[in-house]
Amino acid sequence: MPETKPYYGFNFLWMFSKWREDMKPAPPDLKELDFVAKHGFNFVRVPTDYRFWTEGFDYLKPDERVFEDYIDKYLDECTKRGLHMSLNIHRAPGYCINRNDIEKHNLWADKEAQDAFLFLWETFAKRYKGVGSDKLSFDLLNEPPDIGQYGCTRDVHEKLMRRVIAAIRAADPKREIVIDGLEGGHTAMPELADAGVVHSGRGYTPFPVSHHKAEWVSVENMPEPVYPGEMWGEYWDRKALVEFYQPWRDVEKAGAKVHIGEFGCYNKTPNDIALRWLTDLFDVYREFGWGYALWNFKGTFGIIDHGRAGAKFEKMDGFNVDRDLFELMVNNRV
Repeated sequence: MPETKPYYGFNFLWMFSKWREDMKPAPPDLKELDFVAKHGFNFVRVPTDYRFWTEGFDYLKPDERVFEDYIDKYLDECTKRGLHMSLNIHRAPGYCINRNDIEKHNLWADKEAQDAFLFLWETFAKRYKGVGSDKLSFDLLNEPPDIGQYGCTRDVHEKLMRRVIAAIRAADPKREIVIDGLEGGHTAMPELADAGVVHSGRGYTPFPVSHHKAEWVSVENMPEPVYPGEMWGEYWDRKALVEFYQPWRDVEKAGAKVHIGEFGCYNKTPNDIALRWLTDLFDVYREFGWGYALWNFKGTFGIIDHGRAGAKFEKMDGFNVDRDLFELMVNNRV
C-alpha cells in the first residue's frame, strides 16, 4: 500500500453476508467512522457478498444501483475522514469460506465462476478509476481454501490471481491490489511475491485461542485455550508466533508488502488468556512494522460491546469500549 505509515483499523460488516433473501446492505455508520478517525486509525476493510447485487447466479448483470447507493457511499464517507478503504470480495462467484455449499459453481474449476470473478473486478476497476490508491484498494478474495480443497492448487490459484491482477491493471494501472494467503489466509504465497500486490495475512493462530467455542466452527477435539501453553502438541508463546509468520517475512524480503487483513479473539475465550495472546500478537506486528485490521469493530470479536466476561468496558464517544483492547491497538501502532 502506498503509505509511509502502516494501515491500522477495522473490518466493517455492512455488506458482509446476504444470509436472508430480503436483506439489504447497511449504510455506512458515520458515528463509527468518526470514532475510527478521531483515535488515529486510518484503515477500513469492507468485506462484501456478490449476492447483494446479483440475482439467480446471473453474474454478468449486476445491479449497479447497489454500488451507487452503498459502496460509493462507503468510499465517500471514508475519504471525507482520511480513511483508506479496502474493498474485499468475501463471497465471490463460486467460493466463500463460509457455506461454500450454496454456490452453484466452483471458482477454481468452472469457467463461469472465473469469468464472473474477472468481470466483477474489471467492473470495479473501471468504476473507481481515478480514485487514488491512498483512498482505495482492492482485496481480491477473502481467505482462499486449503490447498487441494475445491480443486484449489497453488498453481491454479496463482494463475487465477495473475489473470485478475492483469485485468485490473489493464483498466486501472495504478490501483493498489491485495491478495489473501491460502488456507484461510494463513499460508503465504511466495510464488506471487513478484506480482506487485499487498499480501494479506491473518491473526487467528493459535486457533483454539482465537475461536474458542465459536458456534460456526466444526473442529473435533479442539482443546481448551491456554496462552502461553501447549495445544495440539505445540507450545505457543511469542517466539512461536514469530516462527509462524516467518514465511510471510520471507515474502516481504522478496519485495512484497504484508498487511494483516483480519485478526481477533472470539468473546468466549477467557479474558486473561485473550489479553496475554493479543499482547504478544500486537507486539510481533509492531516489531515487523505490519498494519492490521481487527475483525470487527462492533461485535463478538470487536472492541465495542463484544461481551467477553471479565473485560473492562469504558464509555468513549458514546461507545462501550474494551479499554484494554483499545489501548493495545493504540499503543502498538508504529
